[in-house]
Amino acid sequence: MSGGGTGRVLRDRNAGLYLSGVVVSGFGTTAMWLVAGVWVKSLTGSDALAALTVFALWAPVLAGPALGALADRLPRRPLLVGVGLLMAALLPVLLLLDSADRVWLLFAVLLVYGVCGALHDAAEAALVPQAVDVRLLGDFNGLRLTANEGMKLLAPPVGAALFARFGGASVALLDAVTFALAAGIFALLRVRGEPRGRTAGTGTRGCTGTRGFPRVREGARQLWGSPVLRPLVAGGAAVMFLAGLNGAVIYAVADDVLGHAPTYVGVLYAVQGAGSVLTGLAAGPLLRRMPERLFAAAGTALFALGVAGRALPYDAVALVCSAVIGAGLPCVLIAALTAVQREVPNAALGRAAATANTLIFVPNALALALGAALVAFVDVRVLLPVLTVAGLTVALLLAARAGAGVGAAAVTGARAGRR
Repeated sequence: MSGGGTGRVLRDRNAGLYLSGVVVSGFGTTAMWLVAGVWVKSLTGSDALAALTVFALWAPVLAGPALGALADRLPRRPLLVGVGLLMAALLPVLLLLDSADRVWLLFAVLLVYGVCGALHDAAEAALVPQAVDVRLLGDFNGLRLTANEGMKLLAPPVGAALFARFGGASVALLDAVTFALAAGIFALLRVRGEPRGRTAGTGTRGCTGTRGFPRVREGARQLWGSPVLRPLVAGGAAVMFLAGLNGAVIYAVADDVLGHAPTYVGVLYAVQGAGSVLTGLAAGPLLRRMPERLFAAAGTALFALGVAGRALPYDAVALVCSAVIGAGLPCVLIAALTAVQREVPNAALGRAAATANTLIFVPNALALALGAALVAFVDVRVLLPVLTVAGLTVALLLAARAGAGVGAAAVTGARAGRR
């Protein structure tokens, strides 16, 4: 396919609806995730409880393979709609949260939020290849990331302003409205050949009983058994582990290296988000010109070089390096998701995508905890070069067999052309 993939995605009815749903729901979600910790802190005064809000949101990712198996057993478009309506109905419960002794309500909602998010991501990843031209997957996934990162730039100040003026309940209601709107948008999708209640090679039983574990394990089998997917998912896990360590030391970079107050971290993250937006726009054209593994390797190298520059005590260098990190980090994620959508049979795609998300993002959470401990004992100027060497090593490993990736890409392209 020739250039202009971004324009074709935006002109495609289903792709445009999907991206609209991502923008709408992403705005409310980003605002809510920011405010949750602030809300708990304001009611309890506890930093530990405020930090646990992030854990409550991410904990369900550990059950990703099982939730992905459930997504494969249900009609996916109705599942997307149902998840949105469920959260739209649940979030107004937080209107009852007005004192420290009711903080448990927020944590309960956040756990359900995380479960619904994992289900939603699995169903969406599996539904996209049915609703969007397979040749546009790279462009679509890049634009999806651009939409998400754009909301991370816009939603936090809106959420903070609403919280300051009207309290946390106003943000919960905003999020509920965006979920309802997104559900309506997803209901308009036109989907071809959606499986109903059956997965390939597993019969007609549900995800429970003696056949349940093999169903859940199928996602991992699809990833591990593919010479295309295995290195991309492993590389993504490694990169996100390093990204977690890098995120844990960013406050030390602002303070010890640059001599700024902790609030300067917000500036660094904003510039990083801008870099990710640019990568999202460029991802589709680049993925049509190089194998996914080479694209991931190039992004990993950019990330590693950006981390190295953060050891230098210059604001201009720090800002440039934040943009470079933002540009490099999403490459391996986009490459891995696009490859999963192209390589995995549709009946197992929900499980495979959810398992990939678990394998890639759990190391990030573990690294945040490890990095918080390391930075207390090791100078950040020592940690950053170590992260750089590790990142460049991952990039070299990803690129080492790029020729094999070219062959796989050719097979994939031929397969796509026959659809």
